[in-house]
Amino acid sequence: MSDEIKEHCGLFGIYNHPEAARLTYLGLFSLQHRGEESAGIVSSDGQTLYKHVGMGLVEDVFTEQNLLSLKGHTAIGHTRYSTTGSSLLKNAQPLQVDYSRGSIAIAHNGNLINALLLRDELEAHGSIFQTTIDSEVILHLLADPDYAHFEEALVDTLRRIKGAFSLLILREDEMIGIRDPNGFRPLCLGQLNESTLLASETCALDLLGAKFVRELEPGEVVIINRSGIRSLKPFSATEPSHCIFEHVYFARPDSIIFGESVHQVRQRLGRRLAREHPADADVVIAIPDSGNSAALGYSLESGIPFDIGMTRNHYVGRTFIQPSQQTRDFQVRVKFNPVKAALNGKRVVVVDDSIVRGTTCKARLKSIRAAGAREIHMRVSCPPIKHPCFYGIDFPTRKELIACTHSLEEIQKFLEVDSLGFISLEGLLSAVTGNKNNYCTACYSGKYPIPFGKEADKYILERKFAGEARPVTAPSRGQDMEA
Repeated sequence: MSDEIKEHCGLFGIYNHPEAARLTYLGLFSLQHRGEESAGIVSSDGQTLYKHVGMGLVEDVFTEQNLLSLKGHTAIGHTRYSTTGSSLLKNAQPLQVDYSRGSIAIAHNGNLINALLLRDELEAHGSIFQTTIDSEVILHLLADPDYAHFEEALVDTLRRIKGAFSLLILREDEMIGIRDPNGFRPLCLGQLNESTLLASETCALDLLGAKFVRELEPGEVVIINRSGIRSLKPFSATEPSHCIFEHVYFARPDSIIFGESVHQVRQRLGRRLAREHPADADVVIAIPDSGNSAALGYSLESGIPFDIGMTRNHYVGRTFIQPSQQTRDFQVRVKFNPVKAALNGKRVVVVDDSIVRGTTCKARLKSIRAAGAREIHMRVSCPPIKHPCFYGIDFPTRKELIACTHSLEEIQKFLEVDSLGFISLEGLLSAVTGNKNNYCTACYSGKYPIPFGKEADKYILERKFAGEARPVTAPSRGQDMEA
């Protein structure tokens, strides 16, 4: 019942490099924050695809020996959090299959909202699925023998799937990068001498000393092979719906996402938060790490000194051995510990990126109070999360979202803080310099960019609205889920 939000995945690919698998391994290290459940790499030597996947962190999945087994000049890699499908080895990506036209591998960041309908249709025609993840649907559609050419299968497949999808596809002799027409999830293009790279975030390019060329446009397909780089636009023109939560929480602060510096956006969020919700306090601290930039912005705008009031243990993986006499908040304390010298006897502004269930947040604030804080003023750099996400963020069901079931006064009382302030939706959007209409804010506003179907999406609605009265169909663009 943690407050930690799971999305998402990290994608990295490189074409035309003698150490493709090793560089992909390094690229995945930079994207570890996007997924800690599993990791994998598929490489190609121009004739054969080689695969290694495993559960856990990148450093745990790969050894020198299995990196040497990933032969070839091209590779794609993936770090995963499960949003569709269980956290099992069979669901680890990239997925790789052999079929009538050769071998193919795919890595997916996002969530398909019509995957269940497509899966039912494919199974009715004899397809046998090996995993429980939505990404496998794409492989089955691509393998349809009715298509004369791969590119024809690719374009038709992309037009059939709906939802959020940044994709990397690897064939024996080419690498393909794809962004859905709404551009929910990021994907960028880089260059390293004669090699071409694709990555979820620019920080992965930085690690390798690669040049950031540009972001793939929403709805763009980039095909990279011996002939060079070719771009396709198979979708109808659509208004972009970039996930604003990339800026709030997911992306690393040293990345460029949707044309913006993540650090600068978060700092502007903190400045706006200070104007909307000032506090009479002695010190500003962050809940690390995603709260750091916003807390700095709050300090700069308010004039209240910034200090390190909470430290994070970066060496805690997904699993660790807990004491036999478990305490309620041990899992929080093993990751975060307050700095008593910065807190004792002070009125403290605590800046965090979001509050989901509120349970983890409460435990952290309890530890700050125990460290001697005289007052605690909680400030949150995104609006209250009231609605489920269907596009790749694994928010809990509505009944578990504290802002959906409690008033601000009730949340403040639950957290046991002296004051509580969330940034407004207007304030959130003011932090980006581009077109404000090009961002998805459905988790705050309930206004969903993609119209949902009928039976196609019943599974998703059942999952997100578990145990509640819920609509038969989800809303069209701009329509509130509660309408």
